[in-house]
Amino acid sequence: MRAARVFLGAVAALALGALGCGRQAPQTVDAAKLKMFAPLPDVVPAKAGAPAEAQVTLGRMLYYEPRLSKGQDVSCNTCHNLTRYGVDGEPTSEGFKKQHGNRNSPTVYNAAAHFVQFWDGRAPDVEAQAKGPVMNPVEMAMPSEKAVAAVLKSMPEYVAAFQRAFPGEKDPVTLENAAKAIGAFERGLLTPARWDKFLKGDETALTPEEKAGFNTFVAAGCQACHAGTLLGGNLYQKIGTVKPYPDTSDEGRFQVTKSDADKMTFKVPSLRNVEKTGPYFHNGKIPTLDAAIVQMAEYQLGKQLSDAEVRSIGAFLKTLTGDIPAEYIKPPELPKSTAKTPKPDLAD
Repeated sequence: MRAARVFLGAVAALALGALGCGRQAPQTVDAAKLKMFAPLPDVVPAKAGAPAEAQVTLGRMLYYEPRLSKGQDVSCNTCHNLTRYGVDGEPTSEGFKKQHGNRNSPTVYNAAAHFVQFWDGRAPDVEAQAKGPVMNPVEMAMPSEKAVAAVLKSMPEYVAAFQRAFPGEKDPVTLENAAKAIGAFERGLLTPARWDKFLKGDETALTPEEKAGFNTFVAAGCQACHAGTLLGGNLYQKIGTVKPYPDTSDEGRFQVTKSDADKMTFKVPSLRNVEKTGPYFHNGKIPTLDAAIVQMAEYQLGKQLSDAEVRSIGAFLKTLTGDIPAEYIKPPELPKSTAKTPKPDLAD
């Protein structure tokens, strides 16, 4: 009888093993490794505190407003499409008279939490950043701040919206206030993901494969630059730290500081939503996420990753894809042009 029970137990064990043969092995993540990361906050307040709702409402309108461009055909949303994870999917974006700049347009989602703005860090926050494209001759190409104000003042609905957003100001309709309002709206463009749930203690938020991917990510050394709340966006780094990067046509932050130490130095991009925000790097020349992983390992870490390691890291990075706030980004109805509204101008 005892022999029979042993035999039956062995058969049962084999059967259970056969049923579970396709399952992934349990994966654990060392809690100490997670201390370098943090979940997204609920809000990203400005230095003055949380923006007024009237500023957010105005900023949403201005974000979608093509009449802030000289040709009246380019808005913030043109290059940073909110339904496409805040990018346009192009290596470089098309601006005034179909001109292209030399840098990839990064996602606007979660950008308010970055320590500086632009690839070279030339703007301290999203409010300051918002002014740049409006006046850039390659992007929106407005000729002056006065011209911006003239467009906005030509529509009574905008005048009233600026008065609500900036009460008490004698002349609130200015490019400076427009940028503040756009920044106020952008501070709400946050995309919490399954990764945040995992960081908050939900062990089931990530699959065994994704947990293994995180372990591969850390073992490779990626967290040296891609850590914190955004997995990046919080420091500068030279591209080509270990091995010289082959494309030296853009010297990065050097163009701002003129310091030799800053040659080929850029703001480290956030990895949040990276699955959705290609093509990659400052020049937009890397078409796929796998290729980006391979290049970063080679030039930043001096490592040649196996195909399995690349797939593993990619599996983890996809847990950073968050939820787009559909209601928050819903395009508003914009004021109609009046007889006083300047016409589109495609002259140089």
